[in-house]
Amino acid sequence: MAQRTARSRRLASVRALLARHPGPDAAFGRRLVLAVTATAAVAVPFALALVLVESRWPPLYRLDRTTAERLHRTALEHPAWVRVLDFFTGVVWDPVTMRLLVAALVVWLLTRRAWRLATWAAVTATSGALIGFLVKNVVERARPHLPEPVAHAPGFSFPSGHAMTAMTSCAVLLLVLLPLVPRAWRALPWALAATAVLGVGYTRVALGVHWVSDVVGGWLLGAAVVTATTLVFEAWRADTGRPRTAVSEGLEPEISSDADPEAPSRQAAVAPSDQGT
Repeated sequence: MAQRTARSRRLASVRALLARHPGPDAAFGRRLVLAVTATAAVAVPFALALVLVESRWPPLYRLDRTTAERLHRTALEHPAWVRVLDFFTGVVWDPVTMRLLVAALVVWLLTRRAWRLATWAAVTATSGALIGFLVKNVVERARPHLPEPVAHAPGFSFPSGHAMTAMTSCAVLLLVLLPLVPRAWRALPWALAATAVLGVGYTRVALGVHWVSDVVGGWLLGAAVVTATTLVFEAWRADTGRPRTAVSEGLEPEISSDADPEAPSRQAAVAPSDQGT
């Protein structure tokens, strides 16, 4: 009986504390918990993929080996197809090409005085590249060794740098540029991004320089990086009084207008003393 009474008192104290502090601190705490939860939820699939790769889980090993051998036979039978794949993976969807597109986007954002959005794009792309490089060198997974290889790539295999760069770069381009695309046409950039991300993955496996699990790992790790940086940007928007946006609307819809995208919203401009009256 005494234990139940003490527990009830503690719960009442917690409720009273929360009731007395419903302001910015409580809101920040809620956003922080949600951000950590969402990032962890996205990172868990990559962590699981990493564990399965490191433990050489038999079903995953068989999938990797069977897919690689089947696509390798196709590549040997169709050398012209190999040249097409090599062009797309080495020129159109090459990480250098993707990063140059993001760099051009950052420069354009700076000319628009969208400092924070430019910082978000640059940090997302850079952190994705660094994290992918670090994980690749920690895992040290060997690339596929196939008879009569049709392509070669240096370094380790997991996760695929091409797949991760495609995921982070396409996400950055989409989230920034979507507000500039008319609603009737917004399915097109989504389709182009999906084609690039999936196409990169296919070319890397078909050319025999990555396993399927390498590509999936790159996608998952790229998604985790984008989720983490996006949640930080959304927290900044909330702190400045800007409304929450849906993914389909882009990260900062205000970029489509001629107004200064860094200007505080009217809600944020109201003094705290005025908000309480």
